[in-house]
Amino acid sequence: MKYSIIIPVYNRPDEVDELLQSLTAQTLKDFEVLVVEDGSDIPCEEVVKKYTDQLDIKYYVKPNSGPGQTRNYGVQHSQGEYIIVLDSDVVLPSGYLQAIEDECSMLNVQCSMQIDAFGGPDRAHESFTPVQKAINYSMTSFFTTGGIRGGKKQMDKKFYPRSFNMGIRKSLYEKLGGFSEMRFGEDIDFSIRIYESGATCRLFPEAWVWHKRRTDLKKFFKQVHNSGIARINLTKRHPGTLKLVHLLPTVFTLGTFTCLLFAFLFLLLALLGLFALWSAPKPGCVSGEMFLIIFSLSGMLLCLLPLILFSLIIFVDSSVRNRSLWIGFLSIWASFIQLIGYGTGFLRAWWLRCVCGRNEELQAFRKSFYK
Repeated sequence: MKYSIIIPVYNRPDEVDELLQSLTAQTLKDFEVLVVEDGSDIPCEEVVKKYTDQLDIKYYVKPNSGPGQTRNYGVQHSQGEYIIVLDSDVVLPSGYLQAIEDECSMLNVQCSMQIDAFGGPDRAHESFTPVQKAINYSMTSFFTTGGIRGGKKQMDKKFYPRSFNMGIRKSLYEKLGGFSEMRFGEDIDFSIRIYESGATCRLFPEAWVWHKRRTDLKKFFKQVHNSGIARINLTKRHPGTLKLVHLLPTVFTLGTFTCLLFAFLFLLLALLGLFALWSAPKPGCVSGEMFLIIFSLSGMLLCLLPLILFSLIIFVDSSVRNRSLWIGFLSIWASFIQLIGYGTGFLRAWWLRCVCGRNEELQAFRKSFYK
């Protein structure tokens, strides 16, 4: 058997149903599916039973331990040459597995290269809600961190597969010991260890998936905040892996708060000028007060200008890409949440682990993240 598809699940029977339905439509059929329930309160066993006649599928239940250890559990029961790890909230186009097969064959013929690991990008489906499309935009756009994630081959010399769409040769998976015990950032930790082992790893642009991500902005903030924390944890585990591009959300966060702080101070100054103007004993003696008001309002506008320009760029780009002004507006919120959520998580972990010397890995929203 060529491929074993591992799907860790936590309280997502509806999403699993959609994913399994998309697997039945694959043009390449040489694969098995292993669904591993990670201590869910809402199991998907009945959903899996619907597909026993259409897929080579197995269903397992285990106590909750997080997605990394759940994937390891599934791999232990797999039989394929390659392991493909998918999040339960993705949906596959019918040519997904064939795209992987074509990429592997092309590299084997043209470069005499046997691929050890690979990954693919994600997209938004037309059926996604406006919030889901806005979140997808914020995670894939060049104007946020889409370039860091590696949507195209030329964007980074090294592509680090993410666990929502990752493939690896089973022999290498077992050699590396699978995913670590990290609750968040475990996929990047695994990707780093793939490179450290000297294995070959590539981005397969055509092996993309539709990724629903989190269904509301509050859950999305929790996700990206944990990602910021995970970056510091990863740096502690793998010194030298922190790049300048990883600091961009933190720089954006500090810049945003600085702009808002000074804008607020200028607003207070303008209000002080208005109060002085209102209290002036003579109506004709107001030149100083008017200058103070105009100066303060101009300063406030200047402080807010970078944020206004960024919002305008996001609005126009997302509106054009999604053909919706409403999604363009929601994308502004999603982009600020994505960058500031990551930036605050990064700063929080940096302060506690790098400045205060806390040794253990920092985690947040551990219990509520998946709810």
